[in-house]
Amino acid sequence: MRAPDFWLRNCGGTLATLLAPLGWIYGSTVARKHRTAKPWRATVPVICVGNLTAGGSGKTPVAIAIARQLQAGGTEHAWFLTRGYGGRQRESVVVDLNTHTAEAVGDEALLLAHTAPTIVARDRGEGARLAERHGADAIVMDDGFQNFTLAKDLSLVVVDAETGFGNGHVLPAGPLREPIRQGLARADAVVLMGDGTPDLQGFDGPVLRARLVPATQTALQDARVVAFAGIGRPEKFFHTLQALGANVVERHAFADHHAFTSAEIAQLKDAARRLDARLVTTEKDRARLSADAREGVETLGVDAIFEGPEALSRLMAAARINVHS
Repeated sequence: MRAPDFWLRNCGGTLATLLAPLGWIYGSTVARKHRTAKPWRATVPVICVGNLTAGGSGKTPVAIAIARQLQAGGTEHAWFLTRGYGGRQRESVVVDLNTHTAEAVGDEALLLAHTAPTIVARDRGEGARLAERHGADAIVMDDGFQNFTLAKDLSLVVVDAETGFGNGHVLPAGPLREPIRQGLARADAVVLMGDGTPDLQGFDGPVLRARLVPATQTALQDARVVAFAGIGRPEKFFHTLQALGANVVERHAFADHHAFTSAEIAQLKDAARRLDARLVTTEKDRARLSADAREGVETLGVDAIFEGPEALSRLMAAARINVHS
């Protein structure tokens, strides 16, 4: 779904007020699950990269950056663990890029699997046990901050520094999965993605800063581009293209995890031909396209780059996770 406008900062209004009691119930449910949980503890370090809001904050690129840092620091068998949002896979499974599709395991799982072995598991404890059986020596969870079936050694909360926590209400009154103070009380550190200084409501732990930068130097300067994206904030992708010097002549925003139909892709390709432009999308969106649909579609990927990566190394060292900056 696309986030409703009243979720935005300073746009709560009457509807958010009316829905607020449901948000209180939702938030208390998360708190109760935390109090009553009996999480399974893995024998290897578990790093959780989560957030407090629904929608994109940049946690998947951050998870990939952490796995790469682990690999560079000598961790030979870092594994990803994710729920596989948007996929229909019910049983815990190791992602196979040769056979699995986004319809089966979700787009994020396919992205992760290009960097390190990835397990999709609705029960994170069961997924961690599967990773251990395959020889994992570290587990990076993409999402799962509000999942308490698996104990975490390091929990990072990623926050979109520009949009912050929206109107500050909990689902469905706002974008929050739980109240800010409640969630940040469990966080070992906050990662602010991009520019901005959102109110962290008294959080006194480490605050890291990271940015999403283009992963490749694709020649887009002055190129005419038709851009499309079905991510948490499509406008961020469009702005990135413009920052690279592209002339974005048409933009098409879809809901996060949107399943593109063949008709929609055909219309996008027709628009690119009509406007004499290149058709460009995100890596996450490309993962949801069929092989035929990908023909003629260019991809602009992004990497999460930490400002001062040594701060992340210190956090990992404090959690007894071996890594070098």
